[in-house]
Amino acid sequence: MNTPTRPQPTSFSVDLTRWLAVGSVMALILLALAWELWLAPLRPGGSWLVLKALPLCIPLAGLLKNRMYTYRWVSLVVWLYFIEGVVRAWSDKPPGNYLAMLEILLCMTLFVACAAHVRLRQANARAQAAAEATLPVTPTTL
Repeated sequence: MNTPTRPQPTSFSVDLTRWLAVGSVMALILLALAWELWLAPLRPGGSWLVLKALPLCIPLAGLLKNRMYTYRWVSLVVWLYFIEGVVRAWSDKPPGNYLAMLEILLCMTLFVACAAHVRLRQANARAQAAAEATLPVTPTTL
């Protein structure tokens, strides 16, 4: 007999890290578009580097659906954008280097939010499993 599973209780911290991660990804997408189209493109009129925003659209759906796997792999992929930000902060001239510093800040925020979200959800799952394990078992009649 299957027993219905109860949804995990969410805490304020879990919700905060979730929306911080979603907000960081959306801000990175907007930054990439604005940077490469209007603010400081490599070539006047925009460049093909604007396509770097496209891979960031993929995890957005998973983050909005609160999928744990997405939080895990985004915390690894974000380092590619961090590296780009560091290189361009060092090599670009203003305003490009300021935009790169903003990208670095957003990447660090996204990483911390994803890592904290995964840790908090795992801790909540362990606590819920421990609470369910300590519940008294009542005999059932057939």
